[in-house]
Amino acid sequence: MKIIDRFKAPTPKFHRILRNIGLGLIAAGGAIVASPVALPMAIASLGTYLIVAGSVATAVAQSVTADRK
Repeated sequence: MKIIDRFKAPTPKFHRILRNIGLGLIAAGGAIVASPVALPMAIASLGTYLIVAGSVATAVAQSVTADRK
């Protein structure tokens, strides 16, 4: 199965939920990183880690396909 076909195939419900949680992590991390207020370095780093973790979770959850039986 090619990667394009895999991303177009139906995704199981559990992995759709994980994908949406990953998108939420990306949004939260982006809000922290783009904050106009000067934040401590630890919080800014946390925002970056949230973006990376959310991106990985979203990509992996989206690439899982339902069985075709």
